[in-house]
Amino acid sequence: MYIGLDLGTSGLKGVLIGEDQSVLAEATAPLTVQRPHEGWSEQAPSDWITAAETVFDRLSAKGLGKVRGIGLSGHMHGATLLDAGDEVLRPCILWNDTRAHVEAAELDADPKFRKLTGNIVFPGFTAPKLVWVRTHEPGIWDRVAKVLLPKDYLRYWLTGEHVGEMSDAAGTSWLDTARRDWSDELLSATGLSRGQMPRLVEGSEVSGTLRTALASRWGLPKGVVVAGGGGDNAASGVGVGVVRAGEAFVSLGTSGVLFAANDGYQPDPATAVHTFCHALPNTWHQMGVILAATDALNWYAGLVGADAATLTGELGTVQAPGKTLFLPYLGGERTPLNSASVRGAFIGLEHATDRQAATRAVLEGVTYAIRDSRDALAATGTSLRHLLAVGGGSRSDYWLKLIATALDCPVQLPVAGDFGGAFGAARLGLMAATGAGAEIATLPQIARVIEPDLSLKDAFDAGHTRFRAAQSAIKDLT
Repeated sequence: MYIGLDLGTSGLKGVLIGEDQSVLAEATAPLTVQRPHEGWSEQAPSDWITAAETVFDRLSAKGLGKVRGIGLSGHMHGATLLDAGDEVLRPCILWNDTRAHVEAAELDADPKFRKLTGNIVFPGFTAPKLVWVRTHEPGIWDRVAKVLLPKDYLRYWLTGEHVGEMSDAAGTSWLDTARRDWSDELLSATGLSRGQMPRLVEGSEVSGTLRTALASRWGLPKGVVVAGGGGDNAASGVGVGVVRAGEAFVSLGTSGVLFAANDGYQPDPATAVHTFCHALPNTWHQMGVILAATDALNWYAGLVGADAATLTGELGTVQAPGKTLFLPYLGGERTPLNSASVRGAFIGLEHATDRQAATRAVLEGVTYAIRDSRDALAATGTSLRHLLAVGGGSRSDYWLKLIATALDCPVQLPVAGDFGGAFGAARLGLMAATGAGAEIATLPQIARVIEPDLSLKDAFDAGHTRFRAAQSAIKDLT
């Protein structure tokens, strides 16, 4: 057996798989985000441990005596700061925290960051957060002995080791992404050193072994290996089998991701496309990231007092976009805007805008933002023949039809099952324990393919043009 743990923003999920990769058990534990100031987003790392204990408690009901490996996945970019005694110094500053936008712009103005990392220094990345801490919390800065990413703090709890891996490290602005190693030059530019970083392994390699006390507590054998794992999107890529060039997926989770695997390193920072190491050796990936996908739908659902499934379920068949536009920038945007300050908007509201029209506008707005990412990927030479759909939003056929039509790209829906970060992490755990490689990260069986509605293509092309015009109009107003 093999366990995969996926530390998400809203919860921690664990899956238990067998040797044949069938899912034997799964468990979740909820997490909450604290927002003490505008633009801030934090979690207490101790809550991650509590959630992990809950997940292990529930998985152990299946019996964990045959577990050989554990893999980890988690939300990226979070700054988890430890002192010399490995005590947490402050709440983790999360991926969607934009307080360090000034510091990010200052680092991004230094050409060596884009040159070595292959990416813009986004406000949500880890390095600008540490510069913010140095300026605003000097007492904490002086005590920082280790900087860990969120899933790597879980690893520390599991193994007692300070270890990271390349896919997650690529989102810090400290990694030389081509060389797959920390850049001493970039660390020095932010007042840090290699000694304050975890050592790096590949996602499919062994990072350590499960502590004896934890193995005894939940009935695991001695010597269970913990794989390097992956950042949430890279682990999801392993989970859905997007590990070879030409394969891609769209993830409709809290954030939205358009993810394509590459067998070479082809950065283009000016597009605001993320170019990161994949969770497997000698493999990279590109992704366009929008900060609010289902997050935007859930926000709107709260506004109108209905749940998201009810709202999407009452829409019927896809129709041409109406006059009402929604821009989903509830907390800034990554691709292609790279803006921490831009905010969302409804535009073109009229008497005819009822609840269903507004719901359609929200789904269309997120879809247009995903199309922006498709265009950004295309500018780097990456083309999409088809897309696998994953994440909670993929339960909406209406939304998937929108994406297929607006991107003019067939969307493949896997058979029922979870192929996300937790499953990908379990696959990485299997690789670490057995020495297997990318060959076991097969594509899932496809239940059905949602084709573009060619009769609506022109209407959605025009809708996207209006979306881009509205984007330009509000960019400096919000």
